[in-house]
Amino acid sequence: MRNITITLDEKIAAWARHRAAERDLSLSRFIGELLETTMRESREYRTAMQSFLSRQPIVLKERDAHYPRREELHDRNDIR
Repeated sequence: MRNITITLDEKIAAWARHRAAERDLSLSRFIGELLETTMRESREYRTAMQSFLSRQPIVLKERDAHYPRREELHDRNDIR
């Protein structure tokens, strides 16, 4: 573990102390868990975005053809 010093606005510090006490955590542990959660969510978002952007685009129509109607795009016969 690494010790660091942070400076917080008094209102934010009071909120953080209150939230830490609600969870029966020290302020240090509460802030550490908060940062860890933020880091994990950021990593998961980045991974999901990379996965989405790595897919090949879907061709919706041939050249000079009309785009599919909304009903055709959202047709779900298996749930009707």
